[in-house]
Formats: sequence, C-alpha cells, structure tokens
Amino acid sequence: MSQILKLMRGATTGQIVVTDSLNFWGGCRVNSKEGTNPEPVYEPATGRKLCDMYPCGKEEVDQAIQSAHSAYLMWGKMAGMERARVMLEAARIIRERRENIAMLEVINNGKSITEAQVDIDVSWQTLEYYAGMAGTMAGQHIQLPGGTFAYTRREPLGVCAGIGAWNYPFQVAIWKSAPALACGNAMVFKPSPFTPVTAVILAEIYKEAGVPDGLFNVVQGGAETGTLLCNHPGIAKVSFTGSVPTGKKIMEMSAKTVKQVTLELGGKSPLIIFKDCELDNAVKGALMANFLTQGQVCCNGTRVFVQRDILPKFLEEVVRKTKAIRVGDPLLENTRMGALITKQHLDKVLGFVSQAKKEGAKVLCGGDALTPDDPKLKGGYYMSPCVLDNCRDDMTCVKEEIFGPVMSVLPFDTEEEVLQRANNTTFGLASGVFTRDISRAHRVAENLQAGTCFINNYNITPVEVPFGGYKQSGFGRENGQVTIQYYSQLKTVIVEMGDVDDYFNN
Repeated sequence: MSQILKLMRGATTGQIVVTDSLNFWGGCRVNSKEGTNPEPVYEPATGRKLCDMYPCGKEEVDQAIQSAHSAYLMWGKMAGMERARVMLEAARIIRERRENIAMLEVINNGKSITEAQVDIDVSWQTLEYYAGMAGTMAGQHIQLPGGTFAYTRREPLGVCAGIGAWNYPFQVAIWKSAPALACGNAMVFKPSPFTPVTAVILAEIYKEAGVPDGLFNVVQGGAETGTLLCNHPGIAKVSFTGSVPTGKKIMEMSAKTVKQVTLELGGKSPLIIFKDCELDNAVKGALMANFLTQGQVCCNGTRVFVQRDILPKFLEEVVRKTKAIRVGDPLLENTRMGALITKQHLDKVLGFVSQAKKEGAKVLCGGDALTPDDPKLKGGYYMSPCVLDNCRDDMTCVKEEIFGPVMSVLPFDTEEEVLQRANNTTFGLASGVFTRDISRAHRVAENLQAGTCFINNYNITPVEVPFGGYKQSGFGRENGQVTIQYYSQLKTVIVEMGDVDDYFNN
C-alpha cells in the first residue's frame, strides 16, 4: 500500500499534504522534468493547498506511450482468462482498501465520504464485470461455397488514451481502463488537473495485481498534455469525459490520425414528473437528480418538469427536503453535500443563480455561498443547494449546463407538450420520468431523445448497463457488454480450401 493511503487512517479534513510524484509509467512513479512549472491543487473542503501538479510535456508523453506500447505487446497476447485473473486481483485490492481510497478521493474532490465509498464500490465492481468479459471475446465462423470458409477475430486496438473528469476521478479512470484492459489494450490516462491524486493510486494497484509494467500509465497536465495525447500517432483511441467544447476539440485533433473516439460530454437533462406519480418518490428522485456530488454530475436532471396540478405540493416538499440537506465537512459520515471543486467554479455557479434572478426566476431556497461553522472549513468552496421556481424554457439557467446544486422547476400541462420541450436542447445524455402509468412511462422513454431514461428513479448507473449520450452529449458507450466493441476491432480471415481461379489466362 502506498504511503499516502496509509496516512488516510484517522485522517481529517485539512490535515493531508501530498508530496509524492503524481506521474506514473514503466511501473513506477516518475519525477517531473527539471524546469517544469508546477500548478497548485487545492483541497475543496478547506481551500488550502493539497499538492503541486507537474504537467507532462512532449518528452514525458512519448515515454509513457512507449512504455504502454511495450506492455501492450505482452498483455494483448495473453488469453482472456489470464487477463481476468489479474483484473480480479486488482478488484480485490481496491475492495480491501476501499475506506482509504474513498477518503483520499474526498480530500481531492470535495464530495461526501458516503458518496465516495459508493464510487469505490462501483470501481471494483466494474473491474470484476470486465474481468468476466475478458474470456468471452470471440469471433464467428462463416461457411462459404466450395468448402472455403472465413472467420472473424476480435482484437485489441493498441494503446488507448483516457482523459478523465474531476467529478468522479477514480471511478472514471476505472470505467475507461477496465474494458480497455479486458480487451487486451494498454492505457495512458490523464486525470483532470484539479484531481490528480487518485489515478496514480490505481496505477500502483494495477502493478501490484500483476499487470506488465507500463500497461496503465498516468500523465498529469491540462489542455497541452491532452493535446499531445490526441495528436500522438502511437495512440489508437481516445476516450474523453468532460465538456462539449473540449470534446469537439478532441474529436478534431483525433481526426488527423483517424483515431477512434468515445465522448461522454455534458447534459441538461429533463426530469418529467406526472401528476399520477408517487409524490414522495418523485421528490426524492428530484434530489438525486440534482444534488449528488454537489450537483456536479453530467447526467443530472436539472430541468424538472412538474405537471401543473401537483406543482405547489411538489415545491413545498422539495424545498423542505432541500433545506434539510446537511452541507459541511465531506469526511463526516452525516454530511450529504460537500464542497464544489474550485473557487472559480463556485463563483460561476453562483453567477448562474444571480442571472436566473435577473431573468425572473424565484429562488425558493439556497443559492448562496455558505461558510460552515467549523473554522477549518472557512476557506472551502461551499454553497447552499438551490431550488428555482418561475423558470421558463428560454432562461439561461434552463438552457445551459450549470454543473452545480441548482434545480430549475418548470410547470407543464400535457405529455405531448412536455416531450417537445424536454427534447428542445442540443444535449441528450439522460432523462427521467415519474408516473404510475406503465404505458406512459415506456411511451415517454421511447420518445425522449437521450442515451438513458430513468423510470421512477434517477442517477442509477450499474456497470452492467451502457452509459452515453445522444446529440452533443457525445457518442460511444461506457459500461455494459457493448463497450467491448469500442475497445476492440474486428478482423476477417478468409481461408481458400481449393484452387485459385485462373481468371487472367482464360
């Protein structure tokens, strides 16, 4: 176990400083090149400096990719069952160190410890799931005339680049690496510069589990490092989680060398609540759709459409429950909402609330910067969860992704009307519907233009189920069996059993 994980035993908010190198390739942590200027990383809960992040330049990215290629040549030739055994061992280690990894994730990310523990559970479950898939990769036999036949082989792509997000740092690294490794690929992973700490813990766990040195490498950095990965001829595929503008740039850069790309981008997802719903469940679902990870979730259902007949009762209940959310020290078990990722992001979210008020929205609760009572948290990036009423479809808070704890509530009258309004967006990541009418539920799910539709729940993402978007929310999928197709390629082999036609001499 790494030294920083050992320090997690008994650690409290504001106590930890990370000094180890955060870059990793060739099976070990790698010190940054001399002369590299570090970028400070802050603990969201306190605003204090947590560590320095040293971005990788061209030389370091080249080294990481070369290391990954060497490992790929070994790993890709192993049987799927051999790869599975190593992946299962990695899952076991993560399960064993769940509490320590979750605490480090909280310190770097700011989310509540109860959420982080779930993220770590999802992570080891993802590894177990794709370990089970590793031995099932197979092709087809196709019989052709005259005894000739063909068969297909599903083969790895090579070295894949994963570019992660700051809202689920460890989990996203697993969501990208587990299917990649199951298929026989290697991966060079770049975490968000805001959350650089836990990806290197995953790299050490993979090494301890028995992967070849270099199979999973971590390069730190921002846009410049990401650009180096996307433009590099040694990268076969890029999988990116993040914003739509950055996703477009990644797609453009990857096109230069015709790389495969998976994009999991932003959203402004609709949650539709019909008057025949079970209201208490709908209110709880709306909270799940808006306030997990301080509202910093790409698939959040932030446009909450409520049928007019039940709007007053819904607002009364959702405001009551929102006011009761415990905001504070994310390492405390009873905290339900921690700190936003950075001061700049907090200010941006508060700016959306101010703009909403100017455009006519009514703040029913929250929407202000918050300073917890604990003195050590006074520099943290907290805000009170917010519910907005009097919202219209043309408001900024309804059209743009806020990525914070802000729920916009809109009334509707008919199913036809609300479907048209729900789909009137360039995004298409997720959606949800609450109703007791089973026919309506499936009808609405069919007609919502989104990669996922939740019926009578929200933000449930089991590893067995594919996750990804429509429209500008991206393409490709993560999780589920189908993701194997996105980390492998198909080869056709044709076998002639007779003589070749003498076409040119007849």
